Amino acid sequence: MRVLGIDTASPTASVAIVEDGALIAEEIRDRGGAARNGASPTLKGNHSEIVLPLVDAVLAKSGSRLDGLSGIAISIGPGSFTGLRIGLATVKGLAYDRQLPVVGVSTLLANAARVKELSGMICSLLDARKREVYAGLFQSNGQRLTRLTEDTIDSLRKILDLVKSLREANDQSVIFTGDGATVYEKLLLDEFAPFGQVAGGNSSVAAAVAALGIERFSNGTADDLGALAPLYLRPSEAESKLGKSRLTC
Repeated sequence: MRVLGIDTASPTASVAIVEDGALIAEEIRDRGGAARNGASPTLKGNHSEIVLPLVDAVLAKSGSRLDGLSGIAISIGPGSFTGLRIGLATVKGLAYDRQLPVVGVSTLLANAARVKELSGMICSLLDARKREVYAGLFQSNGQRLTRLTEDTIDSLRKILDLVKSLREANDQSVIFTGDGATVYEKLLLDEFAPFGQVAGGNSSVAAAVAALGIERFSNGTADDLGALAPLYLRPSEAESKLGKSRLTC
């Protein structure tokens, strides 16, 4: 089973093809278009300008065709509002034309799934700005993840208090991962020493999305493409301003 994975929820966009658990090809770009991890350096621009060229690049590298894939997996958030809309619109266009099944995967789950061969509690953190983080907590045995909490958004302090209570109850290590963990690395290491560590992933978010998509497809489950929507967790800036304007009317 060969699946295309796409992530545009993060500042670093990525596209990957995974076949039966093995990474076949991936392309990774920062929001400004800078290549990462040895990816082809020729593509430049923001997510809206590079996602389709990234898809073309991994298809070429892997010798694949879209209509020969088993399906497409897309990270549906939380994350960048604009990035999520771009990614989902792109996938819907690709899938409708070729009648490919699609699954949406939590960005926090995919981010946690990048941490391989480490056991303990994994706290997947994405920087939500405004002194908040998107967070999801998972239990890892080094191979598989068990979800401990639903995806949420809250202040870093409240998330860390939750992590502490769960860690103390189970007396285990905590692995923090994601761009939120990078932003607050010093604080995390200070508060959780000697039980905490910050870990990067062994692959792109898109590769983890594709691998998780294979699990879903193997179980015979796919999402309703028309109903599939981003997981924002908080209103957009425009919605917040509209709400405030109604309150002042």
